[in-house]
Amino acid sequence: MRTTLDVDEGLLREVIEFSGAKSKKEAVNAAMAEYVRARKLQKLIGLLGKLDIEDNWQELEELELRELEELDRARGAEQDEQYPS
Repeated sequence: MRTTLDVDEGLLREVIEFSGAKSKKEAVNAAMAEYVRARKLQKLIGLLGKLDIEDNWQELEELELRELEELDRARGAEQDEQYPS
């Protein structure tokens, strides 16, 4: 989207320097993305101590693998029915 902005040139130069942006457009987009990322991070930090999250990724992974094995077995049985030996 094309937009005309009155931007602080010194601040823009710093953004270009810190981000390594090749253009003003790239620098402004990088600055906006960083701002959004920082705000999302602040929201997550605000949730510290408010959520009870279980660290059960291993259990979930094992369950998923078992489900995939069952699905593979069911597909194999289905193929055996379609193409009997």
